[in-house]
Amino acid sequence: MSSTLAKIAEIEAEMARTQKNKATAHHLGLLKARLAKLRRELITPKGGGGGGPGEGFDVAKTGDARIGFVGFPSVGKSTLLSNLAGVYSEVAAYEFTTLTTVPGVIRYKGAKIQYLLTFWGSPSLIFPMLALPLCLLPLFFLPHRLSRNRVHLLDLPGIIEGAKDGKGRGRQVIAVARTCNLILIVLDVLKPLGHKKIIENELEGFGIRLNSKPPNIGFKKKDKGGINLTATCPQSELDAETVKSILAEYKIHNADVTLRSDATADDLIDVVEGNRVYIPCIYVLNKIDQISIEELDIIYKVPHCVPISAHHRWNFDDLLEKIWDYLKLVRIYTKPKGQLPDYTSPVVLPYSRTTVEDFCMKIHKNLIKEFKYALVWGLSVKHNPQKVGKDHTLEDEDVIQIVKK
Repeated sequence: MSSTLAKIAEIEAEMARTQKNKATAHHLGLLKARLAKLRRELITPKGGGGGGPGEGFDVAKTGDARIGFVGFPSVGKSTLLSNLAGVYSEVAAYEFTTLTTVPGVIRYKGAKIQYLLTFWGSPSLIFPMLALPLCLLPLFFLPHRLSRNRVHLLDLPGIIEGAKDGKGRGRQVIAVARTCNLILIVLDVLKPLGHKKIIENELEGFGIRLNSKPPNIGFKKKDKGGINLTATCPQSELDAETVKSILAEYKIHNADVTLRSDATADDLIDVVEGNRVYIPCIYVLNKIDQISIEELDIIYKVPHCVPISAHHRWNFDDLLEKIWDYLKLVRIYTKPKGQLPDYTSPVVLPYSRTTVEDFCMKIHKNLIKEFKYALVWGLSVKHNPQKVGKDHTLEDEDVIQIVKK
């Protein structure tokens, strides 16, 4: 690992002293490809020894959605979670004070947002490298039996700066973060930019892309014919030579590449690596009680940001609303035959899987085998009720009645 870290440091140093312009784009693209390969070796080391998730980090993915909280010590995360869910955990105005396991439930728009946090005991055990000031809050989610309509809040264990380079237990922690449907980065409003950059850098190093979509690049390997590059729009960075050199670093000499947008070398590397995850992110700026109204007005204009005061419980409604919007969950209410709809316990579906068949599979996998048709009331149909098949796409707050064979 030390030799890999040395190579990474050497490449980063060379990139830092290389002026970025059109003449150096080819060289920088090659360096970025080499850097991406080395980082992948750190994240997924060769061989079976020591590469597993590690004790306490094997978290089964259940429920409707998973939210990961990330933030430095003393940014108010424990206070935020305690006040948000109405539960108490021992916190103070200095670092590493939370001492116990705290379950809690936030009910919002019919869904239950539940978390179960374990706050690891001794700071010296959590952070053997306390000389490094750049530590993230040491919290962790434990498996728990949950009902089907719940969104899980995961508060991740401590991550020191450099976790993406194999330091500490960052590899195991970020493996959990990669499975999240939404990441909340909690920042101190008085010093947000420095912390924000460090956290983003660590997550980026593990292949997590925040608030972005996969590059619009077509990539297909082939047996012969060389590199065939097609660009459907003007390119400011990538040319045929740069694309070939990046692919050659991966020992790819025959492939079809289609650039459907103005792509960068990083975009092409992400596509070739094929292991990137694209996760929406909300930046929660805490302690707004310590800034002026004029500064608050500026913060409100920053994309993906929600200013709050965890201590005073200010602006929690906006935070919950934004979390709900970013998760893009769909609530479906059930209606037993001859009875009124049950509006108290919706079945919650992800926006990408909202057909009647998806609904049936969420209830029980055998329900689709007995399915005859469904009656639906709501925005997804023209008539109330309307008879639909299993391929019908449902919309938020539709009411459904399943008719069996």
